[in-house]
Parts: sequence; C-alpha cells; structure tokens
Amino acid sequence: MKTRVATFTVMLIFWVVLSGMFDAFHLSLGVVCCLLIAYFSHDLLFYGDNRYPLGRDLLGLAAYTPWLLYEIVVANLQVAYIVLHPRMLELIDPHVIRFKTRLQRPIARVTFGQSITMTPGTITVSIHDDEFSVYALTRSGSASLPGEMEVRIAKALEPS
Repeated sequence: MKTRVATFTVMLIFWVVLSGMFDAFHLSLGVVCCLLIAYFSHDLLFYGDNRYPLGRDLLGLAAYTPWLLYEIVVANLQVAYIVLHPRMLELIDPHVIRFKTRLQRPIARVTFGQSITMTPGTITVSIHDDEFSVYALTRSGSASLPGEMEVRIAKALEPS
C-alpha cells in the first residue's frame, strides 16, 4: 500500500509541474490518471523487497549524489583533455572490461550501472546477475572500476 501511495504522490507532483494547469478539470484529470498509474504500476517505480526502509535509501542516495556529481565533472574534464589533445588517438584505448560486484540489492546494482554510464568515458554494456560489462574509453578510466563508486553505493544502499 505504501508503494501505491508513494507512486501516486510522485506522479501527481510530476503531473502538476509539467502541466502547469491548476484548474479543477486538469487537476481532477491528473488525480484520476495518477490513481490508475499507481494502481497498475506501483511496483515499477519502487521495485524490490520492502525489508529496507525507503527513508534510509533516500538519505543514502542524497549523501552519494554530491560525490557522483564531482566525479562526473572530473571525468568530463579528463575526456575533454583527451578529445582536445593533439595526439588523441594515442591516448584512446577503448575496451570492454568485465568484473563481479559485491552489491546484492537490485536498486544498488542499477544505481551502480547508471552511475558508471553517467560518468563520461564509461558505459555499462550489460548487467547479468553479479557480473558487469563496461565499455571504457581509456585504460585509466577502467582501472578505477569497480572501486570507490561501488563502495560508496554499498554504503548508501546495502544493509550494514
């Protein structure tokens, strides 16, 4: 029931922000649509088991996000340096690496995969069980995987 209420709330806020219409017709239409969405697809937005409190996950992600944003900026600068370097072709060494993760929860694995993809120079190609395949633009970009990112996600989203 909590996931349905949370899904309804998120969808209604999203509806109001995007529509910008505050008259009775549009708000009631939004409420009806959001109720239907919450009823049929509540498990898509809040996937997984309910053994872990949602508040802990949100606090963990709130603590993780600034570090991720910093890493994205650093990776942007590194990729820009490579692209603008006169000997760019000597610096680029594209390859796919595979590694196993210690993350157990699906939300932690998805967050890890998305964090890798959002960091310039790396793309998560596939996640199968506990094995990740990641495309990296350079050897130095792949040397840090799984590394500190996995540790921080485990701290934020995995049980203690």
